Amino acid sequence: MRKVILNAVALCLVAQLATAQIRLPQPSPGATIIQTVGTTDFTVKYSRPSLKGRTPFTGTFVPAGKVWRTGANGATTFQTTTDVVVEGQKLAAGTYSIMSIPNASEWTIIFNKNLSVTEDSYKQEEDVLRVNVKPTTGSNHETFTISFSDLTDSTANMNIMFGPAKATAKMYVDVNANAAANVLKAVADKPEDAAVLQAAANYNLSKGTRLDQALAWADKSIGLKETYRNLWIKSQILAKMGKFTEALPLAQKALSIGESTNDGAFPFFKDAIAKAVTDYQSKIPVPTALKGKTKKK
Repeated sequence: MRKVILNAVALCLVAQLATAQIRLPQPSPGATIIQTVGTTDFTVKYSRPSLKGRTPFTGTFVPAGKVWRTGANGATTFQTTTDVVVEGQKLAAGTYSIMSIPNASEWTIIFNKNLSVTEDSYKQEEDVLRVNVKPTTGSNHETFTISFSDLTDSTANMNIMFGPAKATAKMYVDVNANAAANVLKAVADKPEDAAVLQAAANYNLSKGTRLDQALAWADKSIGLKETYRNLWIKSQILAKMGKFTEALPLAQKALSIGESTNDGAFPFFKDAIAKAVTDYQSKIPVPTALKGKTKKK
């Protein structure tokens, strides 16, 4: 008899193990969204319950006024690779769980440091940030959805939508500070890479900031490997500094080297370099002696 029972238990365990190894449809399937804003990556991992005839935020199905895991199954998580400002409040780079308290007139969106938090284990003292937003109503979302919209290089809206309800948190990243930090890191990592130095100089040029640093990077890039591109970048930096006499021969040399190269990108630069040569020539003052000089008859 004991042997029969042991065999039955063994069969049950084998059946459970086999079931666990079979991938089957889930009532609330998982989802991952990755959104880049400027140089920052936002990653949200969550599960997506569906309404199936139920109404959220009114009764026992996702009750209003109570802490919700903002999804189903495990905790919903939010990761940001740089510091971000959420509804005017700073959130440091890192990974957090997202909890929320939905209400008809206001939602509280919570970033919590406990990545395995549930409604029962939630502790307010583990909150890192809370923001309050006004929900709106619109088209019905049968399946719970988190998305990002209204993207710019520095801003995005994170939307939490279920049924007709939509809660939106405005997010801002300091893209210029982040990009500048990336430039400094790239140069520190590869201080003898001509292409990296060229790109770093070009970034500062494009922003019109730290031109002395940009000039030093351009000089070093040229010293390592002279190309029409780094000559052209240095020429533009000098022109922006008002040094047209120094900028002109560099632009002329960039044009000459570019025309003799097989670089397929040169045609995109050629007209701009040629125009710059003409512009620089017009901005270089003609010496007084030459102005008054007349030709002999």
